[in-house]
Amino acid sequence: MMHLGRPMAQRRGGCNQAALQNRRAVVVRAAVASAPQQPATTTTFAHRVQGPIILNGQVLHSITQAQLDVVRSLEDGYLQTQVVPLLKPVEKCWQPADFLPPSEDADFLDKVHALRERAKNLPDDYLVVFVGDMITEEALPTYMTMLNTLDGVRDETGASQTPWAKWTREWTAEENRHGDIMNKYMYLTGRVNMKAIEVTIQNLIGSGMDPKTENNPYLGFCYTSFQERATKISHGNTARHALEYGDEVLAKICGSIASDEGRHEIAYTKIMDGLFERDPNGAMMAFADMMRKQIVMPAHLMNDGEHPAKTGRNLFADFSSVAEKTGTYTAMDYADIMEHLVNRWNVANRTGLTGDAAAAQEYVIKLPDRIRKLAEKAAARKTKAKVIHSPFSWVFNREVALS
Repeated sequence: MMHLGRPMAQRRGGCNQAALQNRRAVVVRAAVASAPQQPATTTTFAHRVQGPIILNGQVLHSITQAQLDVVRSLEDGYLQTQVVPLLKPVEKCWQPADFLPPSEDADFLDKVHALRERAKNLPDDYLVVFVGDMITEEALPTYMTMLNTLDGVRDETGASQTPWAKWTREWTAEENRHGDIMNKYMYLTGRVNMKAIEVTIQNLIGSGMDPKTENNPYLGFCYTSFQERATKISHGNTARHALEYGDEVLAKICGSIASDEGRHEIAYTKIMDGLFERDPNGAMMAFADMMRKQIVMPAHLMNDGEHPAKTGRNLFADFSSVAEKTGTYTAMDYADIMEHLVNRWNVANRTGLTGDAAAAQEYVIKLPDRIRKLAEKAAARKTKAKVIHSPFSWVFNREVALS
């Protein structure tokens, strides 16, 4: 369930807001001074007042100077050997044109006709999930922006040669192919309302996202580790479903995207490996913090400008319900990802933690089973509930079952 956690977050909203109002904002004034020229591959940090800033109810810059130093230490060979090599050279990457009919070919229209014939077998619920995933991929500018909000890792110049900046730019370049191929393929099928989709994409990029990572790379890389695995699962399932519906080309497209997401997941989990190794207490508490907040999916602010008025419901929530119903991405997947990360980072076996970190450890170890129990109860309720259908502008307002 891709919107898992939002109702719980809303229930806690009043308490959280009151707590935030009781926290005094830290006003930071920084003096800018000239500094000696630094090597191009190192990042420099300005010392600042410790403690988070609270601005409009949002927590900003919660990382400490000691943690910034830990993040900077990853530049001393770790990123270069463990993370950056997971980027693929451009000449070894697939490109959207590899999957599409070449427009310069004399038989281009015949090939488009064959593509459309294959796509006729794709049901509307599949199209809704695929389009929702595509819209998520197309909001890539937001995700690059999010990475560049993280203290200590942002690209300070736009062309910085630090390993952090190199990773962010080249990760973005690899991800850019995903939305491109999905968009072009859907356009050629003639099965979806491209104008409604384009409006949704523009609205989503304009709205941004708030993953509640507090400009803190500890939190940010917990988020990306989870999110990349979630997208790998989702694209892997759309590949499997496309094959079941007889579109082998679309299955290869989704499978290729899932493979990219798998590499990116490994990179982000390796960054967290480095943080756990150097600062097990801080990394453990960051992991628990993100799990308490619950992972908000990147497209949670999607809006086509029509859906709420027509249905009285949220577009992202309805898209997520279709993803759950089709088995593309489910609440059980959420629990499985949590359990995978607990095992991947050897959470249960870490010793010598401080009191708060030990409490965080206990919390995250128990969480997957708690989520599964909640998901089982929700699934049982759905079997007794009336099936709800909803129109989606993306498929020309045809109705699709939500549960």
